[in-house]
Amino acid sequence: MFDLGWTEMLVVGVVALIVVGPKDLPVMFRTVGRFVGKAKGMAREFSSAMNDAADQSGIKDVAKGLKTATNPVGSAMDGVRDAAQDMAKSMDFAGKGPDLDKFDPDSETGKLAAERAEDAKKIQAATARTAAERKAREAAEALAKAEEAEAALKSDDESKS
Repeated sequence: MFDLGWTEMLVVGVVALIVVGPKDLPVMFRTVGRFVGKAKGMAREFSSAMNDAADQSGIKDVAKGLKTATNPVGSAMDGVRDAAQDMAKSMDFAGKGPDLDKFDPDSETGKLAAERAEDAKKIQAATARTAAERKAREAAEALAKAEEAEAALKSDDESKS
């Protein structure tokens, strides 16, 4: 705000110590702190009041329209992102797959939904197996490194003795 560095703050502190005195300096700093706190509170209140007034007058809608006009690609990407999020919310990624009761099992859609649900289960199982194998491999590598380090420590200890 005032662009004061550490050296300027040190000079102000020394001058305050000399002018006010060491006895009254904590009281002065407390008073200044309260004043700064009140000023920040008033600024925060003013800012929130201005934001509320802007919301009520529709300025944010105008700003959004201007953003769309100045950056159409970004706006299009926002629309695509929103659509993808909506689609992800409508789909079930919790492992159950699509709700097969919605479709006639004899229809092509029902057969395709059942096939995709089965494929999703196979993918989840394969992914879980691969992750478990990777973790086991990493654990074995870590154990081997730990044993090498322990062996090196033992050989160092024996050579020192």
